[in-house]
Amino acid sequence: MFGAMQDWTMRVTHVIDHAAREAGSREIVTRWADGSETRTDWNGIRRDALKMAQALEALGVKPGDRVASLAMNHSRHLVSWYGVAGMGGVLHTVNPRLFEDQLEYIVNHAEDKVLCYDAAFQPIVDMMKSRWTTIEHYICYDSGEHAPAFEDWIGAQNGDYAWVEGDERDPCMLCYTSGTTGHPKGVLYEHRSTVLHALAGLQPAAFNFSASSVMLPVVPMFHAASWGLPYAGAMAGIKFVFSAVNDPAVLCDLMEREGVTDSAGVPTVWLATFQYCDSEGKDLPRLKAATIGGSAAPRFMIERLMKNGTRVQHAWGMTETSPIGTVGGPTHDWDQLSFEEKVDKTAMQGRPTFGVELRTVSLDDPTHVLPRDGESSGALHIRGPWVIRRYFRAEEDALTADGWFDTGDVAILHPDGTMQITDRTKDVIKSGGEWISSVELENAAVGHPAVAEAAAIGIHHPKWDERPVLFVVKKAGQEVTGGEVIEFLADKVAKWWLPDAVEFVDDIPHTATGKISKKDLRDRFAEYRLEE
Repeated sequence: MFGAMQDWTMRVTHVIDHAAREAGSREIVTRWADGSETRTDWNGIRRDALKMAQALEALGVKPGDRVASLAMNHSRHLVSWYGVAGMGGVLHTVNPRLFEDQLEYIVNHAEDKVLCYDAAFQPIVDMMKSRWTTIEHYICYDSGEHAPAFEDWIGAQNGDYAWVEGDERDPCMLCYTSGTTGHPKGVLYEHRSTVLHALAGLQPAAFNFSASSVMLPVVPMFHAASWGLPYAGAMAGIKFVFSAVNDPAVLCDLMEREGVTDSAGVPTVWLATFQYCDSEGKDLPRLKAATIGGSAAPRFMIERLMKNGTRVQHAWGMTETSPIGTVGGPTHDWDQLSFEEKVDKTAMQGRPTFGVELRTVSLDDPTHVLPRDGESSGALHIRGPWVIRRYFRAEEDALTADGWFDTGDVAILHPDGTMQITDRTKDVIKSGGEWISSVELENAAVGHPAVAEAAAIGIHHPKWDERPVLFVVKKAGQEVTGGEVIEFLADKVAKWWLPDAVEFVDDIPHTATGKISKKDLRDRFAEYRLEE
């Protein structure tokens, strides 16, 4: 027997239709790289998306074809999220920070037919054009000097267009992982998974958007589907404020002038904001909520934002999870907690939204599922309707035998559902048969007033197998000794976690997505030796 409800396919075109119909005049503001600003609204985004869909069809793009974007955050990029999907295509958001060989690989692997790009990335386009063998058309979002200008290109269309219909499991977006080992891998999102993910993002325990929300996303639109914000924001009809540059002076000015209530970005964004405000004698922006993801936020950062009246939402996820897995919101006993207890809770990575299931398994025996006791640390597995099953063009599923995705993270699950990331499985340090979290060491170290950045890796030890060594970048104009760093850590981590050495370096290597590259750090110090 079937139910008696209407069929309504979960396609992202419903999202933009809803935004235009119910919040059509809500503003979308863009501050461009040249300092100019433009304003549109959800009606304008939908109108231009319809024109873009027409323009793509006029170029011969077919449903299922991939259309690439190489761009920062702005309204025309937002148009592409809906225009490409609206004609049945797949938007491939390309990370401009990838290395040359990675840029060559992912565009050719995706077989992109069209590339829409920012003029700021013209040098990348010029360098890669001869190596991108499948791209037939180039469109520039903000200039007509080297390629047709986006506004002129879609302006030739009248917008009299009907969205392509299809199955809700059709693909709509493609994102590639940064590929710390081997080639980057493609993650192909479906209309259905994307709509469900956006609905999860609206939950009070997640982004908690309402019609009055004003979001300035600093997380790039090319990174992990911009955490799903362009879809969740459209569902709620919020005001978006975009900046094509991530200069803290520009961001703080926009936050103040445009009444920004929410922002989202990686910890380095907030560090830069702190430094700017401190150097200029300015107060921090008075945000209602700040979502921090990408890597663990140091405790001092959480404390400072919370003392500024900002709700800090630690988020965890990855490209393979669309990306929301967990978000840290107030727990049931929040009002009874002290400030320090609230910081403790916020420093963890939050709890799963509905639709996500988590488990941890033993690092030594992956068949052994660990208890949710707040103490047992193990490999983190995830499953749910917006979690990857198979990488793009892979022949086999990327799941365990019983249907879970191994995230590569090491975590602790607490009885109240809170998840706490302690490391990456390939970065955790095993010393004398016990596990040491490199992430906790690093976050404790950057709390020192003279430490700008820190990275811990395991170095072979003749007795203990591995021991942690901490590599530190000092803040400009600051001095500190290795002994002083270790003394600072003494009451913050277990005694046997304390690094055997602290080495000061000019820089710490990073991946294309801005995370510390432990692989490159280990390669750089491959000859480093510890004595018994």
